[in-house]
Parts: sequence; structure tokens; C-alpha cells
Amino acid sequence: MSLKFFKRLFDFYSCSWQESNIEQKGVFFSYILGIVALLWFLWLFINKSKKGQPQLPPGPKALPLIGNLHSLDPQLHTYFASLSQTYGPIYTLWLGKKVGIIITSPALAREVLKDQDTIFANRDVPAAGREATYGGTDIVWTPYGPKWRMLRKVCVREMLSGSTLDSVYALRRRELRQTINYFYSQEGLPVNIGEQMFLTVLNVITSMLWGGTVKGEERSTLGAEFRHVVTKMTELLGTPNLSDFYPGLARFDLQGVTKKMKVLAKRFDKIFESMIDKRQDIDRNGGMETGVGQENKDFLQVLLKLKDDEAAKMPLTMPELKALLMDMVVGGTDTTSNTVEFAMAEIVNKPYVLRKLQEEVDTVVGKDNIVEESHIQHLPYFYAVMKEVLRLHPALPLLVPHCPSETSTVGGYTVPKGSRVFINVWAIQRDPSIWENPTEFRPERFLDNKWDYSGNDLNYFPFGSGRRICAGIGMAERMFMYSLASLVHSFDWKLPEGETLDLTEKFGIVLKKKMPLVAIPTPRLSNPTLYE
Repeated sequence: MSLKFFKRLFDFYSCSWQESNIEQKGVFFSYILGIVALLWFLWLFINKSKKGQPQLPPGPKALPLIGNLHSLDPQLHTYFASLSQTYGPIYTLWLGKKVGIIITSPALAREVLKDQDTIFANRDVPAAGREATYGGTDIVWTPYGPKWRMLRKVCVREMLSGSTLDSVYALRRRELRQTINYFYSQEGLPVNIGEQMFLTVLNVITSMLWGGTVKGEERSTLGAEFRHVVTKMTELLGTPNLSDFYPGLARFDLQGVTKKMKVLAKRFDKIFESMIDKRQDIDRNGGMETGVGQENKDFLQVLLKLKDDEAAKMPLTMPELKALLMDMVVGGTDTTSNTVEFAMAEIVNKPYVLRKLQEEVDTVVGKDNIVEESHIQHLPYFYAVMKEVLRLHPALPLLVPHCPSETSTVGGYTVPKGSRVFINVWAIQRDPSIWENPTEFRPERFLDNKWDYSGNDLNYFPFGSGRRICAGIGMAERMFMYSLASLVHSFDWKLPEGETLDLTEKFGIVLKKKMPLVAIPTPRLSNPTLYE
């Protein structure tokens, strides 16, 4: 109700006063008062309704235009954890024009990942992620729905199922034995454990992707290139980007993040194109003529058949095929190799843990034999170490941010549609109200077998929970356990003379050690042939 509206009423009423008798004036005045009273009542009702709606969660004071961007710390997982001490388990940060909601409690994580899983099953796709995955057509960024379900089913059924992983054990064994042989050749010399484990995991994954396509030296050359590109890509995916916080500025790419990612993605695309061309040539030649039989069928071969299936209800496009390859390479390498590196660092820092691990593996395997993957189910202390490492150093400390498809209520507060929801699993898994001595590396806390990776208990969910839980848990578990058991069984490990261990973390979409772990291997098996 503006002043202009009341002025018109007054003018109209004044004019009427001069032209009408007293009785008419009284009726008209009563009519006007009734309208004003009705409008006043509606205004009060609307405002009362607004007051009854849940507000946004509390949070630090935001500045005009930039919100809270000026105060962000590069170590987001620890920064978010510290803010929760002031503002509670759910709070708001204004990231430019984007509303950020940070959750740091199991109960509220359950509301998002379990109770309202369908609403929160989408992603807020960053510009870098869209550029890296052919427009966001992969499992990570595709919106929840039939297309996403099809993509996930393809990956789980054709590459990450238990039976598929069993069938490619020989690939894992071959690559890991090569790594053990390399460490043996470096006896008494410092080696970069993370770097070697990255190449090991990468070779396993690429062998699964196109094992019948690439052989020998070509695979080693690709490994070095992949490592460089994957490292740069994960850095860009974890970089705060103005294009994400101010969508109107995205076309200007002020930080050059999209441009840099485009260059990296093109390098991957050339590799994918080369692999696809080679696989199609092999298939056209009948496979067997080139020594590639059905028993060596790889993931790329399966994807190409799905793409060419005209009867498919939801056909796989070439961009989606390449995006799935990107997921496997980028998503499976850094995460697993970083976790093995953190584990080795914690073990070197706690010699008693190394001794207990060696006693267990010696009992199960013996010192006149090598570790096989069949042994790992008999190594409960190794499982406890794996779980404790993932508690302290979850591969994705904030998971992949969720994005509600509609405005919702969490913890009694409004979470707007389209906001970016961070779940700080790193902080939850270090919560002193849940975990005794939470910052201490103590694998014994997991020996009761109470905790698993199902995501049902929101006190411990390093791989996420709900519909978007990590699809590669089985692969990660096998690679970690087999790698760690082989490293601990084959060698004693110590730091170079005068060196001190630095366990500091470096935040990114994938958590890393700030300083690479460099340690000296000493062979502990008596027979040199066991290192071949």
C-alpha cells in the first residue's frame, strides 16, 4: 500500500464530500475504512507467515556482493570445522551469490543423505567439473534420474562388481609385483611411496579399461602423462572459482580455471580417442587375429558395444562413454594412492603398529611366500588400519557437494533450492563426542568390527552415504589391502637420516599429504626370488 494509493483515496473522498450529502459520505467512508482494514489484515497475515517459515542457518556476517568469500581459508575442511564451533552443526556461508550450507553432525547428515536423499541427490556442477567431464555427463555430476541410474549400473555391473574384480586379479597382481620389484631395486635408498603407488593403481585401472589394447612400454609412457594430468585436474576441481559463485561472470573465466581444465581435458580426450580407435580396429579384425580374445575383454570394449546397441532403451553416447572413462581414471587413482600413502606415513610414525602388522601377515602368509589377494580376508588388523586411516584422512573430506532440487528444511532451518551443501565428513569423524582421542591414530578402535562402509551409520561414512555413495568401494578396498599387505610384508621402512615425518594434510576435492612421504625400504624376506 503506497502513499500514492492513499493520496488518490483522499482526493477522491474530498471530491465526493463536496458533491454528496452527509449520509452518502458516511457510507463511502465506512467502505474505504473496510478496504484499508482488510488490506492491513492481509499484510499482517503475510508477514506473520513469513516469520513462521524457518530461517537460513546462522553464520558469519557477510559483506555486500562478496559474502564470506574474503574470509575463506584454503584448508576448507579445517576452516569449516572451526566455524562449526561458533555457529553450530549447520550454518550458512555466502559464497558470492551462491548460498553455502555446511553440515557437521551425524544427525543432520542423516537428514540430507538418508531422510531426504532424493531431494539432495543432485550436484551443483562447478565450471571445472563440467569442462572435465564432457558437459557433466559422468556419474559424479549427472543429475539424479534415469540417465544417472543407467550410467551407474553400467559401471557397477561391468567394471566394479565382485565377479569382475575377481576376474582381473591377475592385472592387480602383475602391477603390484612390478612395484615391489622396483622398491627392492632401491634397497637402502629413499623412495617416493605416493608416486609409486599412484602409478601402480593407474596401471591397474587402465589395464581394466583397455587391457587388451595397450601393451608394454606404451602403457608406462601413458602412466607418466596420466599422473601429471590427474594431479592438475584434481587441483583445479578443488580451486574456489568465481565463475561458480557469480554465474553471470562465468563467460569471462576471470581466474582461467575453465581454460586450464579445457587444456587438460583435451589431453585426456586425445588419449581416449586413440584407445577407442585401436579397440575398434581390433574388433573389426575379429580380435583373435591380434591376440585379443574374449577372455581379455576390457571395459572399453563393453562400453563401445553398449554405444552401438540400437535396441537400448537409453543409448550410451560417445561423450558419456568418454566421461565414464574419465571417472575411472581420475576418481580411482588419486584417492586410493593417497590413502595408501597416508597409511604408510601413520605406520612409520607408529613403529608398534608396523610390528603388529608384520606379525599378523607373517603368521598368515609366512616369510617364505608372497602375499596374495586371497590372504587379505584373514588380516583383521590390516582392516582396522584401513578403517582408521579413512577415519582420520577421508579421501574426499567434504564429499562431493550436494544440491537440493527444491527448498527443504534441515535441522529446523531452510536450505534453499540450488544451494551448495557441504557435509564435513572429516570433522564428523574427528568429533570428540563420538570418538575417544579422535586425533590419535589408533587402529584398535576398529577391531570390534562395528564399523563398515555402507553409509548406514553417519558417525563413520568415508565413502559417503545414500544414492550417491561411492561406486568403487570394492575396488578401493582390494587395492588398499593388497598394496599395504605387500609393502609391509616385503620391507621394513624408515625415514632418511635426519628427516622428520610431516603428517600435514593439503585440502583439495581429494585430500593429499602436504609433503610427499619419502622412506627407505629394507627387504625382510630371505629369498630374493620373492621380489621378482
